[in-house]
Amino acid sequence: MDVAHTFDDLVEMQQAADEAHAQVLELRDRYGRPTETPWSQEQTETYEKAWQHWWKAADEVQAAVTKHAKDEDKSRFDVEAAVRTKARHPEPEPAEAAAS
Repeated sequence: MDVAHTFDDLVEMQQAADEAHAQVLELRDRYGRPTETPWSQEQTETYEKAWQHWWKAADEVQAAVTKHAKDEDKSRFDVEAAVRTKARHPEPEPAEAAAS
């Protein structure tokens, strides 16, 4: 059964996928490319687990964006662009804006 997601849900899902991707990139930077410096079994397993987590999160947000766009009769491209923009460039909270 598909679960309906609000726009804010999609933003949170995108942020989680972005964080998972950042973890994958951080591990790759820390370990180096496996073709240049062979990884230990532990490094390989850690990277693989992080990569699978990212892939699953990205897959889930993509499916949810598609469903949301269809349910709202909106362009999938426009929904995805709005979600990514909001997830990656959130507006500051009113208290944060006042403190700036």
